[in-house]
Amino acid sequence: MQVLGRLLALSVIFLMASIAWLVLGGTMVNRADVQENSLEGEVAELWGRPMVQWAPTIDMTWEEPVQTKQTEWVNQVAVEKLITTKETRHRIEPVKSSNLTTSLSLDERRKGLVWFPLYDVAFRGDWTWTHQGTESGTVWVEFVLPDASGVYDEFHLRVNGQEVASNLDNGRIRTSVPVEPGERIAFSVNYLSRGRASWTYMPVQGAGEVTDFSLALTTDFPGIDYPPGTMSPSERVQTNEGWALNWKFERLITGKGMGMLMPTRVQPGELAASMSFSAPVSLGLFMAWIFVLGLLKKIEIHPMNHLMVAGAFFAFHLLFAYTADHLPVEGAFALAAVVSVGLVVSYLRLVAGPRFALIEAGLAQVVYLVGFSLAHFWDGFTGLTVTVLGIATLFALMQLTGRVDWGTVFSAKRAEVAPSLR
Repeated sequence: MQVLGRLLALSVIFLMASIAWLVLGGTMVNRADVQENSLEGEVAELWGRPMVQWAPTIDMTWEEPVQTKQTEWVNQVAVEKLITTKETRHRIEPVKSSNLTTSLSLDERRKGLVWFPLYDVAFRGDWTWTHQGTESGTVWVEFVLPDASGVYDEFHLRVNGQEVASNLDNGRIRTSVPVEPGERIAFSVNYLSRGRASWTYMPVQGAGEVTDFSLALTTDFPGIDYPPGTMSPSERVQTNEGWALNWKFERLITGKGMGMLMPTRVQPGELAASMSFSAPVSLGLFMAWIFVLGLLKKIEIHPMNHLMVAGAFFAFHLLFAYTADHLPVEGAFALAAVVSVGLVVSYLRLVAGPRFALIEAGLAQVVYLVGFSLAHFWDGFTGLTVTVLGIATLFALMQLTGRVDWGTVFSAKRAEVAPSLR
């Protein structure tokens, strides 16, 4: 077969394989989306949702005398009288100090192709407020739970150290305390609960003043990140289990919160789709490498042989895609790699001999297929890996073919295969 005809055939094979990978990648995206959407409600019922804990609000209420004029007719004479009534006034005030402790324990759960970053949370908040007005009245303390449908074990609401009764309405807890001018109120809340993906504490609604604030948060996982729109901690110390983080402020104007994003594992469905979409790059580099080596070593690698090798490459992604939801993702990857490399090496051993199959082809497949696919496990390295492999392959091919007379190659038929290489 003429070289130009061979290249055309290889292009058709490459195009067919690329279409197959695009279909597989689209299928995996759809499978992962369907599973995540169908399981999200179930996981939310079992483990809750991303939690946002708001600071309690203080509603100071009091009765204030109000005088109004009232006209009465006495013997057809209008007489004005002052009538004194009482009207209820109120104002919302921020807490004066906050001392919070939170412990997050990661508990990842996998269902099908989706890992869910779940966690257990132990929360305790201590706040104080001082009545700086001159009126006597009642202060209403309202505490909003992060999720009205969540589960809160060992819940306690205390005012001045005493457990108090509270009104619960759709996740809102209210209790009232009579106060006198200058009186200081201390109240606390603690609970055990569970959530998913993130935990956030919001000290104010909108931009506001935060005074005498302290939040100590501990984790039992090493990888930490912060939700969008939150502040990084004032202090952080790595522990044997994870991190000890502290947010401390004397007086701060902010509209941001503090919190933690749960670390997420590699999602098998997303990984399989990403590997499938980028697979044509690895096959293209491998086919170019084998094609040039075949020319240089005068080994007959027919387009049908390339078609079989492309099938073995596709088998890697197909096997990984449909075992990743049954095996640990690392185990599925190792199985797919061993099967694919075994298919290529055992096949090319019959086509071009054991040395070529094991050394030139086998090592190239490990680099282009296994190594390139492995880079998808680390975000941000896929593009770099493609760049490095592409440049390295170009350099190697340029060095190997620098003295080749391509005019002769493209105008003549291939030489007979060297018997010594068989």
